Amino acid sequence: MKTRVSVLGLGRMGSALARTLIKAGHPSNVWNRSPDKAQPLAALGATVAANVREAIAASDIVIVNVTDYAASQVLLRDPKVAQTLRGKLIVELSSGTPREAREAARWTEGQGALYLDGAILATPDIIGSTAAMILVSGPLAAFTAHQETLATLGAVSHVGADPGTAAALEAVGLSQLWGGLFAALHAIAIADAEGIPFATLERQWKDGVPVIEGLVADLIKRTAGKRFAADAETLSTVGVHTHALRHLADISRIHNLDPGLTRTYAAHFERAVAAGHLEDDFAAMTQFTRIAPEAAPKAADGTRPSRHT
Repeated sequence: MKTRVSVLGLGRMGSALARTLIKAGHPSNVWNRSPDKAQPLAALGATVAANVREAIAASDIVIVNVTDYAASQVLLRDPKVAQTLRGKLIVELSSGTPREAREAARWTEGQGALYLDGAILATPDIIGSTAAMILVSGPLAAFTAHQETLATLGAVSHVGADPGTAAALEAVGLSQLWGGLFAALHAIAIADAEGIPFATLERQWKDGVPVIEGLVADLIKRTAGKRFAADAETLSTVGVHTHALRHLADISRIHNLDPGLTRTYAAHFERAVAAGHLEDDFAAMTQFTRIAPEAAPKAADGTRPSRHT
């Protein structure tokens, strides 16, 4: 018989996870704060739990997919619920920071349960397919023991024993995602203002992908080796990019586009140039993405992030 799994949280993603498990033949228990969201899954064969404690007690694996770690804590750290965790595998698929993931792992393991932290780099419609990339971090033994069940959800891979690794890589993915999407918004605005057909923009965007991928690969490689000075293999310098940015800023200003994006770029370049890196490889820019802790904005609790969080 296949492993029993409970899913806590039935938003679009949580429902997709539960639906996939049900279709794969896993006895599934589901719970959601709004019970009506569980009804479509009940029609597929899921058991709808009356409360969180009941859902956890019914299964060996508990998948949590709620808004964030704070919402997850509200569910799991209720004293009556915490008593049911011993011997279970908790798979946290809510969003949060690496620090929150590590703290959740410590607490969960303190209750006698196993803990894996995961990041879903996919949309609900592709869950269950090999296109759905899901990163998992935490004890390798826990992952290996339940890998077959977890693989039901998509292309699941273990990325490290540190519980915070998956959340960190999710942040990497979001940087990549929003970097591309906001760049596309800016490009669309320029094309529209200049009367360029969107079909032409689409072709140009696709044609530029190999060049950008090559630049990013070179940037990562150089940063890993701390090769910041320009050399015979340099593809572009800080100076070349700084000069090109002036043109982008000009055309943005002419068409009354939001200057926030180009100002952000300019601020990074200004710090690098002021430090004497005008003629260095673009990789030198990686030294200017951090700001001193004392200059960092305060968090909601009034604290400032450290270099180690």
